[in-house]
Amino acid sequence: MREYYVQSDPYDCAVDHWHGTSRYNAMKNMLLEKVEYREDATNLGNWRRFVYPTGELFEEFVSYQSYLGLPLIHYTRGRCPETGKRIVARGVIAVGRLAVGIVAIGQASAGVIAIGQLGLGLLFGLGQLTTGAFAIGQFAIGVIFGLGQFTCGYVAIGQLAWGKYVLAQIGGGANVWDMRGAAPAAKKFFESLLP
Repeated sequence: MREYYVQSDPYDCAVDHWHGTSRYNAMKNMLLEKVEYREDATNLGNWRRFVYPTGELFEEFVSYQSYLGLPLIHYTRGRCPETGKRIVARGVIAVGRLAVGIVAIGQASAGVIAIGQLGLGLLFGLGQLTTGAFAIGQFAIGVIFGLGQFTCGYVAIGQLAWGKYVLAQIGGGANVWDMRGAAPAAKKFFESLLP
C-alpha cells in the first residue's frame, strides 16, 4: 500500500507524491517584485487593493480626515504584498485583523472601545477575551462591570464570577448571590437594578 505524503521541494512548492504532481507552480519572491495596486480615490478616502495569483485579496482604506494624527477611518484586510505581513489598522475607527484605535474592531483589538476575539479596551471591551472598565465576553475582566461566562469586576454577572457584588452560578467575593444562596447585600443590590 502506498503512503500519501506532501513534501516541499527546493523551489518552495508542495509536491504530491501520491499523484506525482506539484500542487502549486513554483512561486516567485513577491518581495522582489514591484507591486501594482488598484487605487481608487473616493469622497471619503483612498482604497488600495491587490489580488494575489492565488486569489487572496489585500485591501486597505484610509480616510482623508484625521484626528490627533490618526485617520478617522482605517480598514485593512489580508497580507500586504510589499511585506507579506498584515498591516495593523490604526485610526480613530480602526477595523482589521489587528486593530488599534479609539474604536478598534478586529480579531485582536486595543483601544478605548475594543471589539474582537481579543478585545483590550480601556472603557469598554466586547469579545471572547476582553478587558475594560466595562467588559462583556466569554472571559471578561471588568474594573467596574463584568458580564460573561468567566468574569470579574466590582459588579460581576456570569457563570463563574468574582467581585464586590456577584450574581453567578458559582461566585466569589464580598456579596455573592449564587446557587449556594444569596448574601442580603447582594440580593438588595441586584433587586434595586430591576424596574
